[in-house]
Amino acid sequence: MSHTHGVDSEVGRLRTVLAHRPGGELKRITPRTRDRLLFAGLPWVARAQQEHDFLTQVLRDHHVEVLYVTEMLQDTLEYPRARQEAVDAALSDPRLGEQLRADLRSHLEGLDPESLAQVLVAGLTPEEFRAGRGLVYGLLGRRDFVLEPLPNLVFTRDSSVWTGRAAVAVTSLGGQGRGRECALIGILYGHHPRFAGTSCVYGPGMEPLDGGDVLQLAPGILAVGVGERTSSAAVERLARRLFGCGLAQTVLAVPMSEHGDVPLDTVCTLIAADTVLMFPALAYLLRAHTITPSPGGLRISPPRPFLAAAAEAMGLDTLTVISTGLDPPATSRQQWDDGRNTLVLGPRLVVSHERNVETNARLEEAGIEVIRVPGSELGSGRGGPRCMSCAVSRDPVVQPGRAQETPPAPVVAALPAAAIATVAAPGLIPAATSALG
Repeated sequence: MSHTHGVDSEVGRLRTVLAHRPGGELKRITPRTRDRLLFAGLPWVARAQQEHDFLTQVLRDHHVEVLYVTEMLQDTLEYPRARQEAVDAALSDPRLGEQLRADLRSHLEGLDPESLAQVLVAGLTPEEFRAGRGLVYGLLGRRDFVLEPLPNLVFTRDSSVWTGRAAVAVTSLGGQGRGRECALIGILYGHHPRFAGTSCVYGPGMEPLDGGDVLQLAPGILAVGVGERTSSAAVERLARRLFGCGLAQTVLAVPMSEHGDVPLDTVCTLIAADTVLMFPALAYLLRAHTITPSPGGLRISPPRPFLAAAAEAMGLDTLTVISTGLDPPATSRQQWDDGRNTLVLGPRLVVSHERNVETNARLEEAGIEVIRVPGSELGSGRGGPRCMSCAVSRDPVVQPGRAQETPPAPVVAALPAAAIATVAAPGLIPAATSALG
């Protein structure tokens, strides 16, 4: 079956998402490992799974296809090359040492695809892996990991962003284990038949880039936050690649360093083609550099107010701002609870965590329909519905103020093997019928 994937806005009718139902990896989070694994609390795993099931059922009820990472990874690991790349990525951890790395390779290579997928996601403890030898293995404590778990895999928007028709940017995440998270997603896109013909315009191992920092404002117009999660060098590389293959004509670089360790999508979310939801403390403080292609490389403008730069790039006179203009304590609580991290299902229709009472009320006052979902346990990982669903396919939208243009077909070449060894070159996988339909 042929599938067309692509996203050129944040607000087109949502058709397909990539999601990960949390599992055994969440059980690895303890008071000792919580900070290292980037969780604010210790999630109740069964309740977190119920909350995720509720979210994905809402998506299906609105005719959104949900692709699950673990299921697709199991399919992908049937391919020898994909399997080898996944094992190599797991063994790249410098903690392992030569002897333990060899023992672990022997163990992983002997697993069937389902078991291998589970271990790659949930990790492996010394008690679960008795075959280790050598000094490194001998000095591991009972609470250490031979293979680190990936509890943040649930935030699938962090690890990849679709940047046009049949083109995806696999990101390059920092933090414990998150590089391997990106590697697995890259392997999935590179080898699963469902994504045959997809071009990869970015990859793990490149400069730090977090998908939560990337907003697709309109066809060919992106905003990218620059801060602790995404470097300015990453924005330059992404812009050059998108311009080079005709997938974008403007990229806005939005400095975030002064505003703490937060991605752009937690302070600003596009709700409609001309409307944004913004954290009030930053709505008029954010600045942006407009980046456009030039014969010599990139043309970069001096900083100006983000809202003005975004409106101009989108061909609008102005952007309508929905501000959660609450008292300071309420504003801080809504920001902590990812009140801006809403998922748009279609024009003026969003999914939001139910605990963001004030934010949801402001949205409804502005004529936005809000579907409330529970998220008290999932929220302990510091992410909302948008973070937990990577949009793979959306309908094109007609941008207010400009005629709809047919986006050019991407012509980006496969990434050089030296730059990204864990992502297969697009087009190397023959077209086939996906087991997932």
